[in-house]
Amino acid sequence: MSEPLKMTRRTVLLAGAGGLLAAAAGVGSGQSASAAPSLFPAGRTGTTITEIGPGIMQYSLMSGVLLDGICYIGSRNLEPTGILAFDVASGTVTHSTTLVTGHSIQALAVDPVRKVLYAGILQKAASANNLYRWDLSDLSSPAVAIGRIGDRDVRDLAVSPDGTVFAVGGGGTGAPALWQYDPASGAITSLGVPDAKATLARAVAATDQAVFFGAGSTLGGGTGTSRAALYAFDRAAATFSDITPAEMVNDPSIRELTVSGDRLLVSSAGSTEPSKLAAISLADHASYRAVTSIGTTAKNFAVLGDDVFCANDSGVLRWTPGEAAVQQLPLTIDLGEVWGLEPHDAGLVVVSGYGFVAALDAGGAVRGEYDLGRAGAPVSAQTCMGIAVGAGFAYVGGNGGIARHDLRRGGAVNLRAPGEAKDAEVIRGVLYTGQYNSQGIWAYDPRSGDPIRRVASFPSAQNRPLDTHWDDCHRMLLVAAQADTEGGGSLWTFDPRTGASTHAINPIDDVQLVRAVVAVDGVAYLGGDNAQKTGPRGTIVAWDPVAHRELWRVETGKPNGIAALAAHGRYLFALTIKGALVVIDRPRREIVHTGDLTALVPGFAAMKAARGAIYGVSDTNLFRIHPRTFEVTTVVPGIDGGWYSGPHLNVDEDGAVFTLRGRTLVKVDDHPRR
Repeated sequence: MSEPLKMTRRTVLLAGAGGLLAAAAGVGSGQSASAAPSLFPAGRTGTTITEIGPGIMQYSLMSGVLLDGICYIGSRNLEPTGILAFDVASGTVTHSTTLVTGHSIQALAVDPVRKVLYAGILQKAASANNLYRWDLSDLSSPAVAIGRIGDRDVRDLAVSPDGTVFAVGGGGTGAPALWQYDPASGAITSLGVPDAKATLARAVAATDQAVFFGAGSTLGGGTGTSRAALYAFDRAAATFSDITPAEMVNDPSIRELTVSGDRLLVSSAGSTEPSKLAAISLADHASYRAVTSIGTTAKNFAVLGDDVFCANDSGVLRWTPGEAAVQQLPLTIDLGEVWGLEPHDAGLVVVSGYGFVAALDAGGAVRGEYDLGRAGAPVSAQTCMGIAVGAGFAYVGGNGGIARHDLRRGGAVNLRAPGEAKDAEVIRGVLYTGQYNSQGIWAYDPRSGDPIRRVASFPSAQNRPLDTHWDDCHRMLLVAAQADTEGGGSLWTFDPRTGASTHAINPIDDVQLVRAVVAVDGVAYLGGDNAQKTGPRGTIVAWDPVAHRELWRVETGKPNGIAALAAHGRYLFALTIKGALVVIDRPRREIVHTGDLTALVPGFAAMKAARGAIYGVSDTNLFRIHPRTFEVTTVVPGIDGGWYSGPHLNVDEDGAVFTLRGRTLVKVDDHPRR
């Protein structure tokens, strides 16, 4: 747990749909996740907004490489995007630079001969620069943009000995290509698309003779998409050849590539099976040694002598190519998600997603741990994930952490939690989160003083929880989930009293993930979406979460999948991605109203019932739906929440709404006119 962060609060009173009346100092409050049942309580009208403070403050990162004792670290979901230069010997940040585009830096590569660092970004806009270079001979100079590859996101970079840069990624309209940057001419060119069915490429390595391209379907997998695909591109002949090891062809994707001496080191990403490791001869690609790894992740190769080290789900692995087994290092430190692993001083330097750098010896003993915030990294407000409120606290999820805001005394602390809390609820004072990636359900009780801990696990392929809801009838938590690599999704249940958990895979069909869930009178309603561009979506299923059986279903017939569900009385409210409102009469099992909310909901959305109304939030607006007339009223226009993976909101036991305005956590105390 980090030191408390001081927060400033400001209250703004709004009238009706957002007219400013006054501003004064104020303090928010909130105690549970349940909503008050009364319909538009009398005695007060208007809307009060209280700023609690930045949703989550930390230095979040997504990449790390080492050169000459300096670790270069790329930021994640911070503004502006930036790179740190961290001196391992002194344990301090000595320099930094900012980039003018992007939200995260997943790809870093050094040219050790020419003393240049190349960076590739993840971004929202497909037309902006996504390649940068930083002159390491003059760290006081800023990084400069050198252009863009045609794919929106850069996931990995490699520099060949002759100084040519190669990039891979995805996020465009088609399959990812292999891209080349020539520093001499400044030209960026596509070398082709080796696998038309791949959805993402996350690995590239290069020699002067060949470039190795690793791809698959890590995101948006399922019917019609590729599995792990490894290609060698002959630079002289300009041709691709498939060299995927047979042991990896059923895995979702190639995860990591590194050239080490006369061999290519390869890892796959696992899903239903563990990941794999391989060492392929550069002279003969058909000659290789492969082994099954431990866990579903294997990435960030580091070579020390005959040993190959890499990161997995729970720490660091050691493998000696040729041996039949992989060893998990016995660590005494929780590294969280590892984004950098480099050989240094006969040991290893690890860049942790928790925001620190660790120095280890070859056996895993800790030589040093350096918190980047204390070392001089610019701590700032991060874009956020899920949100929960109750028992006097509000919780906001980030990368590798959850901010706990004290609504009575003020201030916030960050709780370390692996991955991302995509959504969460507070039940009887205890926080329960749906934790990405493949982390299941975690729990935190602020009264116990114990750290957050995992309380339920589920099949690793069901990796992305999306929505949570408390089923008050069955007294259990419901979690809607997506299977990124396999397609489809699942519904999870967890009973806090007994610790029992269940899961139902593909309760809607074999292609629709479960994006939204709400429960009424013991019936769970599941909202379907589809990660593929074609196929069924938008189905709503009434589901028995105890017997694991379908009760009935409704096809909305909308072109986009369900983004959010909420219920009041006899009506089930469904909001699709891009703002189609569908109201279903539950007893009659039919659609009784549709509406067009595209002006308020340009993309994803979330909804909760509170004070007898339905509150919804999109990336741009907070709004209210009348439970009987279905009239829609804007409560806070231009709220523009700083969300990473879609907007969220939650309510305390008084019915006040908590969400983000920008990157600031706000309490919206709304009292509509009757």
